[in-house]
Amino acid sequence: MKPLAAAAFSAVIALASPFATPVFAEPLPQGDPAALGFDPERLATIDSRLTAAIEAGDMPGASILIARHGEIVHASTLGKVAPDGPPMARDTIFRIYSMTKPITSVAIMMLAEQGRLSMSDPVARHLPALAKLQVATGRDADGALITEPAKRRITIQDLMRHSAGLTYGFFGAGPAREEYLKVRAGDSALTNMEMIDQLAGLPLEHQPGEVWEYSRATDVLGAVVEAVSGKSLGVALDEMIFTPLGMEDTAFWVEDPAQHDRIAEPYPQYGKVGPYDFSDPRVETAFESGGGGLVSTLDDYSRFAQMLLNGGELDGARLLSPQTVAFMTSDHLGDRIKPGKYYLPGPGYGFGLGVAVRLADGVAPTMGRAGEYRWGGAAGTAWWNDPVNDLQVVFMIQSRPKGSEMRPWLKSMVYAAMTEEGAAD
Repeated sequence: MKPLAAAAFSAVIALASPFATPVFAEPLPQGDPAALGFDPERLATIDSRLTAAIEAGDMPGASILIARHGEIVHASTLGKVAPDGPPMARDTIFRIYSMTKPITSVAIMMLAEQGRLSMSDPVARHLPALAKLQVATGRDADGALITEPAKRRITIQDLMRHSAGLTYGFFGAGPAREEYLKVRAGDSALTNMEMIDQLAGLPLEHQPGEVWEYSRATDVLGAVVEAVSGKSLGVALDEMIFTPLGMEDTAFWVEDPAQHDRIAEPYPQYGKVGPYDFSDPRVETAFESGGGGLVSTLDDYSRFAQMLLNGGELDGARLLSPQTVAFMTSDHLGDRIKPGKYYLPGPGYGFGLGVAVRLADGVAPTMGRAGEYRWGGAAGTAWWNDPVNDLQVVFMIQSRPKGSEMRPWLKSMVYAAMTEEGAAD
C-alpha cells in the first residue's frame, strides 16, 4: 500500500494504512474446546508436534488457529518470529504468498455481484492488451519458438480456475515457461499494468479452457480489479475487504519501520521460492501481486476465512451473498478441463474460483469432508474451510518446503482431535 502522510492524522491512518500504527484486528471470540466438539488433550498434541519440528530446525516458529462455529477452539504461537527474533505472537506478520489468491478472487466476485464484470467476460474487455495471444507448441531445429493462435479468448472464469493457458516460469519445463524465465515475468519493478503488457508478449502454455495450469492468472485478475475499480489493487482490496473485515495487518508491504520486527523470517536454507529469495515486505514495490504479494497475520486471515464460512458476512459486514460463496467454492473444472502435470490441488480435489474444492470424503490422501475448500502459500502457510463441520484452520510458518511436508499430518491431527461432527444446530 502507498504510504499515507502526516502522523497528525492518526485516526485516518489507522483506518486506511494497516501498518501506520500498532493496532491489531479483533480476533474471533474464544470458545470452550470441549463444548465445540474437540478433545483438549488431543489438541495439545498438535503443539507438541509443532514444537518438535521447531526444535529439529524446520522453522524458527509457527502459529495455528482452529475455529468452529465462529469461535476459537485452539490458537497457539510457538517458537520465535525469526532465528534471532522475539517470541512468536498472534500479531506476527507472515508472507502469505498464494493465500493472496482467494482474497483477490473475492474482490473479483464482489465486482461481479455489482454487475461490473461477468465470469464469461473475455479478459480483453477489461485488459485490451490480452486480446490476441499465441500458444507455444514447440521449437524448431534452430531453437526458435513455434506458436499458433489461441483458439478462443481467455475469460474471467478461466483466470479464476487456472484454465487460461498461462503459466509460472519457475517450475516445470516447456517453451512458454522458458520464455517467462527469460524476461522474469512478474518482476517486482513492474506495475500491474506493465506486467500485463509483458504477458501480452509471451506465449500461452496451453489453449485457453483445456488444462489446469498453476499460473499468473490471479496476478492478471489483480490487474482486472484495477481496471474495473480505477484504483490500485492495494487500495481496492483495503476498501473492499480489509477495512470492512477489520484486517488491519494485511497489505502488500509493511510501511512503518517500528513494525518490522513483527515480520516472520525463515532459516536461510528454507527461504527461497524456486530460484528467488523470499520477498522483503519492508520494501514497497511497484508490483502488487494479486496472486502472491500480501502479508497478513493469523487473526486477520482467520477473519477472512470466517467471512467465507459464514456465507460472505462477518460482524455485520457482508462482502458476498451466500449464493456467490457457494458458486465460488464449487468445482469449475468438471471432466472437460484436464489436470496439468503439476496439479497442485491433488487427488480428490477439483478447483473452484480461486480455491481448491474437495469432491468426496475419500480419494484424497488427507482427512476431510466433501465441500472443503482451501489454499496455501509458498512459504509454508496453509488454510482450509470445512463447511460440513463449520470449521476453519489457519496455519502460519515461513519455511519452504517444510510447510508442504507438515500439512498432511497437521490436517490429520486436527480431525483426530474432533469428537463431534457436523455444523451447528
